[in-house]
Amino acid sequence: MTPGPRHHARNPRGLPATVLASSLRVLALVLLPLLVLNLLLGFGNHWPTLWPRLEWRFSAELAVLVVALAAWVGWRGRAGRLLAGLSMLGTAWVVLHYINVTVPSIFGRRLNAYWDGQHLWAVLRMSGEGAAGGAYLRLALSLLLAMVAVGLLYAIVRLCLQGLAHAAEHTAPRRTLLGLGALGCALWAAQPWQGEVLRPLIAPPVSSLLAEQSRLLSLALSRSAHGEQLGPSPAFAGDVDALEGSDVLIVFAEAYGAVTLDKPDIAEPLAASRARLAAGIAASGRHVVSARLISPTFGGASWLAHGSLLAGIDTRDPGDYPLLLTTRRPTLVSHFAANGYHTVVWTPGIQRAWPEGAFYGFHRIADADRIGYLGPHFGFWRIPDQASMALIHHQEFGKRFPAREGPQQAGAGNAQDGAKGGAEDAADDAAVIAGEAAVRIRLATYHPDRARPSDADAASMAAAMAASVDASPASLAERIEAARASRERRPRLVVFPTVTTHAPFRAIAPFTDDWSRLLGHDAYSADELAAAEGVPVRWSDPTPAYLAAMRYQFDWLADYLGQHAPADLFTIIVGDHQPIGSVTGPGQPWDVPIHIVSHDRSLLARFEAAGFVPGLVPPDTPLGPMHDVTPLLIEAFRRGS
Repeated sequence: MTPGPRHHARNPRGLPATVLASSLRVLALVLLPLLVLNLLLGFGNHWPTLWPRLEWRFSAELAVLVVALAAWVGWRGRAGRLLAGLSMLGTAWVVLHYINVTVPSIFGRRLNAYWDGQHLWAVLRMSGEGAAGGAYLRLALSLLLAMVAVGLLYAIVRLCLQGLAHAAEHTAPRRTLLGLGALGCALWAAQPWQGEVLRPLIAPPVSSLLAEQSRLLSLALSRSAHGEQLGPSPAFAGDVDALEGSDVLIVFAEAYGAVTLDKPDIAEPLAASRARLAAGIAASGRHVVSARLISPTFGGASWLAHGSLLAGIDTRDPGDYPLLLTTRRPTLVSHFAANGYHTVVWTPGIQRAWPEGAFYGFHRIADADRIGYLGPHFGFWRIPDQASMALIHHQEFGKRFPAREGPQQAGAGNAQDGAKGGAEDAADDAAVIAGEAAVRIRLATYHPDRARPSDADAASMAAAMAASVDASPASLAERIEAARASRERRPRLVVFPTVTTHAPFRAIAPFTDDWSRLLGHDAYSADELAAAEGVPVRWSDPTPAYLAAMRYQFDWLADYLGQHAPADLFTIIVGDHQPIGSVTGPGQPWDVPIHIVSHDRSLLARFEAAGFVPGLVPPDTPLGPMHDVTPLLIEAFRRGS
């Protein structure tokens, strides 16, 4: 007679041997899927690269998933269609965890998906055009590999969850899963009482990231919330007579952060360049005072710093900036314009329409296509900072550089070249006049009592004025001379956000002591361009390129301020933000240096009284947030302050 189930051999505990073997096998299968899933949800970032790093932390969210899956299978007997949904959710969770640990490491700040997502394509273009040839092909291959990786990740997650679901069909493994999951949930809940011990053991939860992004999205879409957050503007009142009609240059030095002073591996390689800048300032008879400010941004979003300083508004919340642009609040730009200054923003980094610029009320907006740069393009940012400064000096300060004698400049060909250059200057002046006509119509209506013309009306008026410029050579010549005379009579406020020190910090044009060369087509030779673009972009190790870009920035500033700048030029050099986190390292403050350079000691003394110190090395303690310096500038520029 065939024996029934009760006649199977039993172990000492009374369980059938086949049942025990099956249970041990299922328990073994439970541990491997849990380990794999926990690794996928607990890894960290291998700074300063994009690669993950193995970290032994447990995921509280995995514990919740295990409890839910085990309870569901215990109730329904099998996972069924739930398995596919959980696999897709688990894959998305792993990808979000990667973003959650990588973005703060690389960029030095938390993700803001609503605002950062709007610039994703620009970042991809910058990554492609800032590298050597074939970069777009490599970018396409990287995206393809990313899709393959996500597909492989889905397969791994589904296999692990399938193993857990199968194990949960048996009583003992299901109880084990419920116990392990409950223990993980309890440890996560105990953090408020044992945070110092438990927090390093728990992976950062993705749910917190999603909750934070939901909050930020709600704020971004809620104008009423922003209206409550946007603080009062400074009192833009009084004169700027303490400047005595000096031209004012505000240089927003891209990615010039306090890391250049605080981190020895960055500060020491830049010490010689900083010393040359100090020597150049001193040799010109100027003096410099410095301080630290807290930037409203880190690693990017430079416009938040620009708006903070120029408008005197706290823009740490990115949503406050677009709201600010919808207002008619006064700015340093409108303040200078009201006091007789011709205001200019020199933005070689703007390569598209910039309607936001209308808020500031600049008389002239000189973007990448309107500054008159004729030389070759260097990488994504196209126009080297030294060339931009040369064009400002020539077009806005009305100065000319002494030509350097060289093989191409000697001989009888100079007269012909000079005639050609004169024709090009005339054409450039004509373009400036026509452009400024449109700019004035569109932008000089910052006063709250004036109605801003529509786009169609502005375009029609600009076309009519441009046509009048081209009416006749005589009329054109008269307008050029009138415009030049007008520019000479009115002092300048020039705001210049630099670009060469922007990530990925390549390609870097060579510094040249022949500034006059930078105004023409032969600004740089083909060999110089090839050498600059031949240096590869390395996002995983950008520090050497950052150091090279910062040396370049110190060098052209030192030479310009030491040799060429107008004697009475009042210069403000302020970092817009720290460089990206892959340069700074984790946990760096948001501090940036600010330097004020002038020949007027009495004017600089006003800033020293507010906490600035002589020299290029500011105190370790920041004065405060960037927008706090705006009322200080207003007060310092007022006569009799």
